[in-house]
Amino acid sequence: MAAWADVLCRLTVTLSVGLAISSGGVAAQTSDLVSTNALRVCADPANLPMSAKTEDGFENRLAELVGSKLELPVQYTWYPMATGFVRNTLNAKKCDLVIGYAQGHELVLNTNHYFTSVYSLIVPAEGDLAGVTSLDDPSLQGRRIGIVAGTPPSAHLARNGLVGKAKAYNLVVDRRHESPAVDMLNDLEAGDIDAAILWGPIGGPLVKQNHPNLKLIPLVNETLPPRLFFRITMGVRQGEKVWQRRLNSLIRRHQDEINAVLFEAGVPLVTDLGKEVIEPPQ
Repeated sequence: MAAWADVLCRLTVTLSVGLAISSGGVAAQTSDLVSTNALRVCADPANLPMSAKTEDGFENRLAELVGSKLELPVQYTWYPMATGFVRNTLNAKKCDLVIGYAQGHELVLNTNHYFTSVYSLIVPAEGDLAGVTSLDDPSLQGRRIGIVAGTPPSAHLARNGLVGKAKAYNLVVDRRHESPAVDMLNDLEAGDIDAAILWGPIGGPLVKQNHPNLKLIPLVNETLPPRLFFRITMGVRQGEKVWQRRLNSLIRRHQDEINAVLFEAGVPLVTDLGKEVIEPPQ
């Protein structure tokens, strides 16, 4: 998915695709560093709903999609998504692909983006905030809103006078021991906060899986900076241009299948400029 700019990169939000060519073709056209025997994926072992050692995150499902197109088994190198992740996985040549990485980050060579998502407001589905579509709505005044500290929506809360009663949750954590998004949604269900704001690829799947009484509202109507939508790519090692181009080709040819995995998981998808929600096909 889980780096919204740098923030989204630190959480990472999310996904995977690969090459729709035979392993022999890869051997002939990619760097010797890229494995021809397995799709070697660098991933966080405790970063649900995106990735997990149990392989039930949506990035894991995308990795399987990639592996099936390549006719290669998926092989993981597990490392917490924190400082040193790229250095100790991709750059250490233990793996060849980071499934989800924010566009434009210098630590990796980005593929073309394969989805765009946005921060989202989450409220009780039957509550009086269910009709809110932007953070300047007067209905939010005086409400206690959960927010991950340091993320872009914090500036929007400050601009609209909503910070005073906001409840902050930690940004950088070891997900094996602490899960701010899960805690936030549990607090919302319990009535300790009135609303929550989460990165869509985190909040959407969690709501779909565990919180049917909550409603997710993609924040596509915010016009002032900082922006709340981000494009997600895959990351490969710097200099691996042929590998990058092969991945770009696969993304282009299998975008519908990628989207289907994301829709099934509950990830809110938006247009490239973050102005409109993309609805799943009926």
